[in-house]
Amino acid sequence: MNRRVRQVLPKESGDPTHEVSLTVNGEAITREVSPRMLLSDFLRHELGLTGTHVGCEHGVCGCCTVSIDGAAARSCLTLAVQANGAKILTIEGVAPASDALHPVQQAFHECHALQCGFCTPGFIMAVVAYFEEDKNPDLSEAAIREALSGNLCRCTGYQNIVKAVRRAHELMSNDNRD
Repeated sequence: MNRRVRQVLPKESGDPTHEVSLTVNGEAITREVSPRMLLSDFLRHELGLTGTHVGCEHGVCGCCTVSIDGAAARSCLTLAVQANGAKILTIEGVAPASDALHPVQQAFHECHALQCGFCTPGFIMAVVAYFEEDKNPDLSEAAIREALSGNLCRCTGYQNIVKAVRRAHELMSNDNRD
């Protein structure tokens, strides 16, 4: 028997709600959410920020990576209520302007560091966090691969992703000289 199962979103679940206030891409947001709502669902369904992709929903693939208070984090493993008071940066907020790319985005484009593109937002967020944590990061292949080891690319674009990380660092270094 083939039954249609209606997905129940946490806000429709009957759970008590909790108010969360956070800053997402520079904008102050306050919403009532279920204590079970994942941050990835909050971003995608409550705020319409669908650039945060959901892949494995187990924190393994890294597609849902966002920045929480400057550190890379898996939004599929974080509850929205846990992010209360935090500053969240998603792929939609990385670029300095709507008509410009962040240097990491530019480097991924220049170095052809994407194929299907599904994993790309998570990789970009991980690279941005890598550079935030260390202004002079180790750019050896081994160090870059270690820094990005929490992100998976099913299309095996790692060689160009490593090139893109180096290129992004170069672009960012040039921006800081101006």
